[in-house]
Amino acid sequence: MDIFEKAFNYTLASEAKESGFYPYFLPMSGNEGTEAIYQGKRLIMCGSNNYLGLTTHPKVRKAAQEAIGEHGTSCTGSRFLNGTLEMHLELERRLADWVGKEAALVFSTGMQVNLGTVSAVVGRGDVAILDKDDHASIVDGARLSWGETRRFRHNDLEDLERVLESVPDDKGKLVIVDGLFSMEGDIAPLPEMVPLCKKHGARLMVDDAHAIGVLGGGHGTAAHYDMTEGVDLIMGTFSKSFASLGGFIAGDAQVIDYIQHHARSLIFSASIPPSNAAAALAALEVMRDEPERVERLSQNGKKMREGLQALGFDIGNSCTPVIPVIIGDDTRTFQAWHMLLDSGVYVNAIISPATPPGRQLLRTSYMATHTDEQLDHVLGIFEKVGKQLDLIQ
Repeated sequence: MDIFEKAFNYTLASEAKESGFYPYFLPMSGNEGTEAIYQGKRLIMCGSNNYLGLTTHPKVRKAAQEAIGEHGTSCTGSRFLNGTLEMHLELERRLADWVGKEAALVFSTGMQVNLGTVSAVVGRGDVAILDKDDHASIVDGARLSWGETRRFRHNDLEDLERVLESVPDDKGKLVIVDGLFSMEGDIAPLPEMVPLCKKHGARLMVDDAHAIGVLGGGHGTAAHYDMTEGVDLIMGTFSKSFASLGGFIAGDAQVIDYIQHHARSLIFSASIPPSNAAAALAALEVMRDEPERVERLSQNGKKMREGLQALGFDIGNSCTPVIPVIIGDDTRTFQAWHMLLDSGVYVNAIISPATPPGRQLLRTSYMATHTDEQLDHVLGIFEKVGKQLDLIQ
């Protein structure tokens, strides 16, 4: 059998492209904050993770440009060998302080943070306990580990306790959850999870990729609940609120030191370039100096949740600026996505396996820099498309 046979028989994407309803890998000729340009047409961007709008902030841009001038375009090596700059260490110190932990460690991408951290911490005889809606990077990190993986129903505390009780006391346990879930826009119930983990001798890791810059004054989910001390590991990325590329893990200094010397995705990957490190440092300064951005983001999220609900759309349990419009059908999800695109609004079409069957949705997300006029226009387009497809009355 030819191992490429599966590739030769794969026609789903090509068929979708031929039909005109392929919503992925769209090449933008411009993507400046709240607006993007696709095939010469200007769109309102409601599908980005640029939550604080910092990709266009003058301070962030200047920092990246100056870093290239001083250090060049790449470190050309891993953190483990020649790829650590002083600014990497400064960034780690400031990140640890921002999320309230002793130490932090910067990786090249957020995906690599979870792959490296989970596979390093969960060893033979250990158990990774995952929320069923956890990000794919967490799932893959658990798969790469030598431990066992068990899962519990999304945000279901009774099911989490059932799983915890099923794990023998002599096994190490790491519970891993998204802080802000990236598809449905809801939040992990940390006030109840923390005591459950302590009761059963489990450590807790929170993936705050979508929560830093958004919740807790920008400090993340643990800060949002005032539960920082109860969370053992906090993960974050730079590709969202930080307007850069990379990621980090933060926790007790000894644990971070262990991860630093055992995470293969860190040791065997080139470090983030100086421009990315400098941009993340500048973005962190903006979060500190301009807290009104986080407040404006919260207001915009509230406006759009209330507006979409008032129109009759199902937005699930979202309580953040990540707002799903749940449609529940592949075809109508793609139709709605295409009609919104044609009308000048960019959103993301999400189907299984990224979301469970019956929960196909349009993932919308908003920025601190969206204007009321832009958001009102988006709501008007959603109303028009919703009525045309009988999604609302």
